[in-house]
Order: sequence, then structure tokens, then C-alpha cells
Amino acid sequence: MLQHARELLAVRSPLDAELIVSEILGSWWGQRVPEGDVEEVIGEALVDYAATARTPAALALLIGIAYLGTPRQAAKAERAALDLMGSGVARPGWADGVGMVAPAECFVSRDVYGDQDSIICIYTYRGAERHALVVLVDRNKGGDTRSSTDLFVPRPRVRRPQTPGMVRDAWVSSHVDRLLEHCRREGRDNPLMRFEPYDSRDAKALLRSALNVTNDTYDPPVNENFGSYHAFVRARVDILPPGGRLPQAPVYGRDRRATIAARFLASDEAEDLSDLSAASRCADRIIEYGCILDFGRPLRVSPVKCEMFLLDWLPRKVLLSPTEQEAVPHVLAAWVRWAGKRTGLPDEGVRATLDALWDATAKFADAYRDPSAFGLDRAVVDRLLPDGDLEALPRRAFALPFLSGTHRRSGRHGYINLSTLNPADPDDRRVILEFEHPGADEEHLDAHERLAKRLWDGDPPQLWHTAQSLLDVGFERHEILHRLIDALDHWGDDPEELHEALRVLRHEPPPE
Repeated sequence: MLQHARELLAVRSPLDAELIVSEILGSWWGQRVPEGDVEEVIGEALVDYAATARTPAALALLIGIAYLGTPRQAAKAERAALDLMGSGVARPGWADGVGMVAPAECFVSRDVYGDQDSIICIYTYRGAERHALVVLVDRNKGGDTRSSTDLFVPRPRVRRPQTPGMVRDAWVSSHVDRLLEHCRREGRDNPLMRFEPYDSRDAKALLRSALNVTNDTYDPPVNENFGSYHAFVRARVDILPPGGRLPQAPVYGRDRRATIAARFLASDEAEDLSDLSAASRCADRIIEYGCILDFGRPLRVSPVKCEMFLLDWLPRKVLLSPTEQEAVPHVLAAWVRWAGKRTGLPDEGVRATLDALWDATAKFADAYRDPSAFGLDRAVVDRLLPDGDLEALPRRAFALPFLSGTHRRSGRHGYINLSTLNPADPDDRRVILEFEHPGADEEHLDAHERLAKRLWDGDPPQLWHTAQSLLDVGFERHEILHRLIDALDHWGDDPEELHEALRVLRHEPPPE
């Protein structure tokens, strides 16, 4: 990295220098290290190493990191740079310009679907060297980006509050006038695009939020070169004026959702749907997806949103009946026509969305994996998934694997048929656990009951991730249960301590 920094001695523009430093800092962005925070393990170590090199290239790198690094990196780099300059190491010619950048104006180029926004922020160095930062915000992504593959082995991910999107790409241009003219022309000539000025304060609020989502998402789906621009984007967003607000997601309560569904089912677009009962259930799922995962936008339709709903969310999250599986593409098509009309989507947009929907329909049968296809009893699956949350199936089956047979409760007459019990009911769940742990005392059963409830609810998600990690290295289920119980007993009331304890558990060596 320090050898790479020699390029900083050959450039004259502070913009070129910043981009080189951002590329160096981005070489480890998004990586994970077992020793801790990668920005500390690598980034701060690089600052320390450059401080000892005492060369012009090292000083140039430290000056760049003092502006583009994390707060801790920047503070250390500034102290080290002052020390090197004090000892007579030569500064690069562009050093005075770095940090003397100011924002000018912002614009947004967006599609009519609401899928993506390209935020264009214009900056200058002391009124000269005008340049544009273009940041792509994907509004279909908001922190839960795992694909539908590995249905029964969920990957770790970070769940965040609802946000209006995530940063997927960024780039810089010094041809500002040419860029803006292209965007204006596309906004005029393309009925599916819009281009307009954007308040710099709102741009800062949106970009900060979307960048946080990208940073916190496990294996974010960003452009392969995004890491090179990450530090530059972070620094440029920081100098935009404060005071902007993110749009608040509308609240859709049960009554409001029911009203939307009723209006849709009574519309001309829905009149050809043959099974109104199945159509009603499918409409409820479409509305649920829009309210929860699309920032409170149930009426928004787009090609990408329809594909994600049909090929990712439904196969991963929802238990559909056979009639619902057959009906959902047709209900979604009717919804596209109905919602597109209500939101003013151009006819070209409706047609493009329907084309994408029918292409996805051909793949839906393969994407949707009915648990019964794996030999699972449909009745058992229904009992484990009263909420239809298909993603919860493996962790609930792990927590409560005994759902059939007969059980004679201690000190009581008669037998209980476990297949008649509801594992979602706390009292019935207790009986199921008594069957699995005959002769256990009340305190022991209480501990298993607390763990079973946590696994049933997925609270926190790291609990199930830890169980899977321990299974992968060879621990038996019963031993895993007791290790998780110990963690809950010691740190269950402190989420941060519990997460750290579970992280340590996930790195336990396999049994001999």
C-alpha cells in the first residue's frame, strides 16, 4: 500500500490524489477479520506503518487519510503528518487543496418506478476544479438482501429499521456540463426517467442512511469497484449541509391494508380472477411486501420489484397453498394494472412491468420450494408456520422436533397426543418440551422453554445462526441447546453482551 502511495507524488490535482487514497483505503472495505474491526486492524495499522516510513510518499498518504479516513484513522494520520512535516519531509503540491472542497448543488435522476435514484452532487476546490459525484441508491434494497437460495441454511445478515434504500455504486466525473446535459436530455426524451434539482440537505440525509445500510449489510450487492470510491463518498457526503430529512414511511394498519385489498378485488382489473378466496390471500401478501419491505409503498410496481417478490421473497418467506401458488402470478398481474393506474405510472412502465412479470412466472415454479417436496408432512409444517413465515421453519423444527407421538404427563392420568398440540401456544409448547425431557425438574424445563420461545420468534437472529455454526462443526443438538441456554442465562438481558457471547460460541472448536 505504501508503494502504491508513490503515485501520489506524480499527480497535481487534489481530486486525483483523493481518488488514489480512496482506492487504497477501499482495498479492505467490506472485509471481515476475526481479530476485530478491519478499519482498526488494517487501516490504523497502515497509518502507524506510514508514520515510521518518514518518506514523501508516506506523508502524502497520511495527508489523504487525514481527510478521507475514519475519525480514528484521520486523527492518527493528522498527528503523524504534522510530525513528518516538522522533521522536514517534503509535502506534495496538492496538499493545500485537499479538504478545501465545497458543495455547489445537487440533482437527482430517477426512474418513474421508484426503483433507483442517481444522486448527483457537484463540488469545487475554492470555486475551481468542478467535479461531480454520482451515487446510485437502490430503493429495492434495504438491509435484507439475501437471495432465496439456501432456504434451510439462512446466511447471517443485519436487520435494520426501514430505510429508503442502499448505495450500490458510485463514480466521479470532471465533465460536469456534459453529464448534466445527458441527464437533462434523458429526462426530456425518455418517458420512464425524470431529472430535477435536489435539495443538498435532503441528499445528505438520504446518502448517509443508504450508505449506512450498505456498510451494515452482510456481503452487500455493490458494484465490484465500489470499495475504491467508498472513502471518497463518505467524505463528500459529510460536507453536504445538514438539516435534511428522510421521507417517513406511511403507516398501514390492518384496517387500511384491508381497505386497499377490498378496493383492488372490487376493481375491473381483478374481475377475471376466478378464485377470489385465493386472490384475496395473494393480495394480502402483495400489500404486506410493499408495506414492510418497500418502505411503506404497497402501490408501487416495477419490473424489479415484481421479480423480487415472486422469485425471492415468496419462496423464502411465505408458505403458499397449492391454489395460491397457481393464482399469485395472475393476481400480481392484475395488481400491476390496477396500482399502475392509481399511481400514474406511464403505459410504457406498466407494459414493461407485465413483461418482466410473465418472464418471472416461468421461473416461479422452480423458485418456490414447497416444503412437502422435501418429504415434510404438510400438517406438521402448517403447525410450525401458523404465520406463514417459511424462513422460520428450520429454526422452529430445531427447537421443537417432537410433534407426534403420545405423552403421559408426570403425576397425571391419561395420555396426550402430541399431534393435537399447537407449538405456537405456550402451554402446549411446555407439554412438548416435557415429552423431550422426561423427569426434568421445573427449573430445567423453564430454561428450555425460554430458549424455545426465542428460537420460535427468531430473537435475536444470531441465536439460530450460532446453532447452525455449531451443527456445522459437529456438535450434537442437545449440547448446542445447553450452550445457548447458558448464554441466555448469563447475558439474556443485555443484547450487546449476548451478541458477543454468541459470536464467541460460533468460533468454538469442534468436539474431539
